[in-house]
Amino acid sequence: MGPCSSSGFYVSRSVALLLAGLAAVFLLALAVLAALYGHRARVAPSEFHNCGVPDAGPSSPDELGESPSGRKPDPTREPAVAATSDTWRPSGPWDQQRLPPWLVPLHYELELWPRLRPDELSPPALSFTGRINITVRCTVATARLLLHSVFLDCDNIEVRGPLETGNATVGRVPVDNLWFAMDMHYMVLELREALQPGSLYELQLSFSGPVFPGTREGLFLNFYTDQGERRALLASQMEPTFARNVFPCFDEPALKATFNITIIHHPSYVALSNMPKLGQSEKEDANGNKWTVTAFYTTPPMPTYLVAFAVCDYDHVNRTERGKEIRIWARKDAIANGNADFALNITGPIFSFLEDLFNISYPLPKTDIIALPTFDNRAMENWGLLMFDESLLLQPDDQLTDKKIVISHVVSHEIGHQWFGNLVTMRWWNNIWLNEGFASYFEFLVMNYINPKFPGNEVFFFNVLYDILREDHSLVSRAVSMKVENFTETNEINELFDLFTYNKGASMIRMLSSFLNENLFISALKSYLETFSYSNAEQDDLWRHFQMVIDDQSKIVLPTTVKSIMDSWTYQNGFPIITLNASTGVMKQEPFYLEKVKNHTLLTHNGTWIVPILWMKNGTTQSLVWLDKSSKLFPEMQVSDSDHDWVILNLNMSGYYRVNYDKLGWKKLNQLLEKDPKAIPVIHRLQLIDDAFSLSKNNYIEIETALDLTKYLAEEDEIIVWHAVLVNLLPGNFVPDVSNYDIYTLLKKYLLKRLTLIWNIYSTIIRENVAALQDDYLALISLEKLFETVCLLGLEDCLQLSRELFKNWMNHPENEIPYPIKAVILCYGIALGSDKEWDFLLNIYTNNTKKEEKFQLVYAMSCSKHPWILNRYMEYAITTSLFDFNETNVIDVVAASEVGRYVAKDFLVNNWQAVSERYGTQSLVTLMYIIGRTISTDLQIMELQQFFSPMLEEHQRLTAHAKLQAIKNENLKNKNQSARIAAWLRKNT
Repeated sequence: MGPCSSSGFYVSRSVALLLAGLAAVFLLALAVLAALYGHRARVAPSEFHNCGVPDAGPSSPDELGESPSGRKPDPTREPAVAATSDTWRPSGPWDQQRLPPWLVPLHYELELWPRLRPDELSPPALSFTGRINITVRCTVATARLLLHSVFLDCDNIEVRGPLETGNATVGRVPVDNLWFAMDMHYMVLELREALQPGSLYELQLSFSGPVFPGTREGLFLNFYTDQGERRALLASQMEPTFARNVFPCFDEPALKATFNITIIHHPSYVALSNMPKLGQSEKEDANGNKWTVTAFYTTPPMPTYLVAFAVCDYDHVNRTERGKEIRIWARKDAIANGNADFALNITGPIFSFLEDLFNISYPLPKTDIIALPTFDNRAMENWGLLMFDESLLLQPDDQLTDKKIVISHVVSHEIGHQWFGNLVTMRWWNNIWLNEGFASYFEFLVMNYINPKFPGNEVFFFNVLYDILREDHSLVSRAVSMKVENFTETNEINELFDLFTYNKGASMIRMLSSFLNENLFISALKSYLETFSYSNAEQDDLWRHFQMVIDDQSKIVLPTTVKSIMDSWTYQNGFPIITLNASTGVMKQEPFYLEKVKNHTLLTHNGTWIVPILWMKNGTTQSLVWLDKSSKLFPEMQVSDSDHDWVILNLNMSGYYRVNYDKLGWKKLNQLLEKDPKAIPVIHRLQLIDDAFSLSKNNYIEIETALDLTKYLAEEDEIIVWHAVLVNLLPGNFVPDVSNYDIYTLLKKYLLKRLTLIWNIYSTIIRENVAALQDDYLALISLEKLFETVCLLGLEDCLQLSRELFKNWMNHPENEIPYPIKAVILCYGIALGSDKEWDFLLNIYTNNTKKEEKFQLVYAMSCSKHPWILNRYMEYAITTSLFDFNETNVIDVVAASEVGRYVAKDFLVNNWQAVSERYGTQSLVTLMYIIGRTISTDLQIMELQQFFSPMLEEHQRLTAHAKLQAIKNENLKNKNQSARIAAWLRKNT
């Protein structure tokens, strides 16, 4: 997507001010348009007084020629104000993503005054004003000043200097022109004379801007209810490029500076920022209203994206850790109920653990953590003022959920950032993985510290590897580390916060740790953190410090430099499949492709990876070897015909790759599983299942090879391994109906015979000692799939347990259904019941305010097997206000169920217009796909299109036809696979 353009002409100050006044009338409308068009297409509230837009390049000012106006500055003329576009300006640094290196910010004096009042929570448009003084050092003579600013109106602009120690008289550099390069978020000042290299200057200006409702960018507003009253708070989110939405600044991570922050706020609110409060005073506005002025101590040098504010009417709990105060801020009701206590109790020990690990103390005198009512389930590591979504507070009924583990992970992640990101920051966003990858990796070290019995390898697989290995492949256009020159738009920075940065980044670090020992790994990180404290680093800096510790010892020998090894992973798309021929000991690597095809002529992949191979033979860990070319012979990996000879590669799944074997290698492992499954550690039973099914799905091995690994499952008592089996054999969209009844009956017979052991273990716990689950994280995340599958396969004990738990809850609502299986029990309570159970659930839904539970209830009510109940459900959806259509499309939910597909189709005959009005015309297209999910012939497509044709517009019909063809082709492919599975099941059941 190309950069958007903006207007490009110059006007006098008087005309500009007039236009600014007229534009102000449209402030609210423009704000709405800004939200609709996204980051790049946003329009400033006052087009000709807007303070500008993102990052530029290192051109010398001497190379730029004349100013964009095409004329030389006139010394007698007042500075003009304008926005510019590509059409009207020559190329220059304002076209670049990176700022030119002419000025280095040293210090910000920032005052912010948001007009939030508790007695006026719904003003027409909430705004803020502010003042900023930025001290900069000039490095290259320049008569231009570029900095970031967007959505802001600016005035009273002065450039003072050069600043000289002991000289009370400070000069002023006149500003001739002020204009804005909207594409890259720049405010550009044209000066009458050049700033001198080596001198200090101070940029002073006032600014104002809107608080956009409904966004979580820059300065934003949250509404919530506390102590029975409607209230509001303000908070900030500056990462990655939203500081420029709040105050004009040099908004790049390498441009660290110190900050003196002052917040003016209503006296009934508390103001929080990165540092402790320095002092307070009182201020009176033009209307005689009194405001509190809260000033904060000076921050350490930090990037603009870590600047943080909050203005709220909150309460807090606190404790001291090693002499530093920790406070958790939340709604007063939540504090009174003890919801913040768990987070408070783990925060201090996590800080202490990481301080001791790195031998570097946390440098700030305090830590505030604030729980925001709406933060989109996110968290932010702002130095001294961490922010979390309040869903991360522990509720009294969360004991049988994975909530404690989730809170521990998130808190650990954000505290890890205090070293990786805050103390040492990546030089630019292309290496954001240095922040997020390390923070994600250290979550798991912290969890092992908190709970030494924590199953770290299995949880890392489930939480990190599982998703990224399904997303990543060699044709994806995303490597962990990107070249700076690949970025042309600011939006591309926002897109970096994805699975590749977090999950793949953490996997890279875990792999690096695995081929070093722990002492070397931590020693290198200590050196790296000490060297770059309060500064910035790049990927190569990290590798250099690892190389230094490698060079200082002789025990660990690498095949090449750390940089060469790790660059082969971080700069390369995808990951390799490592195939071992167990008969010969020959190992090879090849890129992993989704749905590998026999003819690879169209698939080009020139690189190889330098792959660390940690492995096990006959239950004993072997020495590390390296695969640093496309294939290599390892005689020690050959296996004999002996029953006791076997090999597994990728110890603890520490390497970022999948493993394949020849027929002998798979045969040996299959035999061992059937004979002595416990001889293979849990993490490797999990690995074998997941790798085998992924490889078969993508045409690297036969499906029968993967299925052979399931024969032993009658002896499998680890629920996480069962979870991996069930999500592959019975994916979430599997519905037993006419199209797959044959394979359903075969799977039922095959699996129920093997599920007995694991079912008896956990059904007994549910019946007799459900509290035992609260410390079993793997069970908490796996139980739902187990119960869902066993009930789907029709085991009477599962159906009976569902009846019992649902009935007991109906009769005694205080007897809550255990959370891990609640969705399953609700569904089968309705499926096995009558309208009595359905009406009971509807009543619960009507009186429920928790969004997550309402989702559960909406889906559960679609589980009924009675067509008339489902029909009534859909009628309620389109004729009453019971169901919030912004949350869930009830018709979609019904159509996705076994019986509901046919009921929904019949319902549409007479009600499609009402459905369209309620959920929008696009909802009908979605319904077509849901109802047609099993089509496999052109005749079925034609019938479905004829049915929906009167309901759709022409462009929707064309799009739908292509989509239905894709569904048909996918189903035909799956049908062939299902036929092979069915044939295997007949032979092995």
